[in-house]
Amino acid sequence: MVEEPIDPDTDPVPPAPHHPWRGQGPVVGVVAVGGALGAMARYGATLLWSTPSSAFPWTILLVNAVGCAIIGVFLVLITEMWTAHRLVRPFFGTGVLGGFTTFSTYAVDFARLVQEGRIAIAFAYLMGTLVVAMAAVWAAVAATRRVIGAYGEGPGGRVAR
Repeated sequence: MVEEPIDPDTDPVPPAPHHPWRGQGPVVGVVAVGGALGAMARYGATLLWSTPSSAFPWTILLVNAVGCAIIGVFLVLITEMWTAHRLVRPFFGTGVLGGFTTFSTYAVDFARLVQEGRIAIAFAYLMGTLVVAMAAVWAAVAATRRVIGAYGEGPGGRVAR
C-alpha cells in the first residue's frame, strides 16, 4: 500500500540536487590552482633576483615581506570593503599568497646559514624575517584602511574603519 501525502494537493519535497560548486571540492581546487600560480611567481622572483647560496637570502626575505603586505591589503579589502565570493579568499589568500610566500625555504635558509657557521647572520635572518613580515602586514593594513577611509563607503556597502 502506497502512503498518500497528508495534503493531496502537495507532493513531497524532492531532495535537493547535488550542486558541483558546493562542499569542499571547489575550495581544494582553487587552493591548488592558486598555490601553483603563487609558487610559479616565487620561482620567477628567484630567477629574476637570484641570490648566491653563500649570500644572505635577500630574495626570500623580500618575497615574504611583499606577500605579507599583499595579504594585509587583501584581507582589509574583502573583510571591510567588499563582499567576496566564497572561493576568492581560499584562492588568493591561501592559494596564491600561500604559494608565493615561503616560510619553508626561510627555515631551510636559516639551517643552511647555521651549518655554514654563520650563526649571527642566521639568527638575524630568523628574527628579521619575522619582524619584517609582521611589519609589512601591519603597515599594509593601516595604509589600506587609511586609503579606504578617505573614500568612505565601499561598493559592498560597508564603511571602512
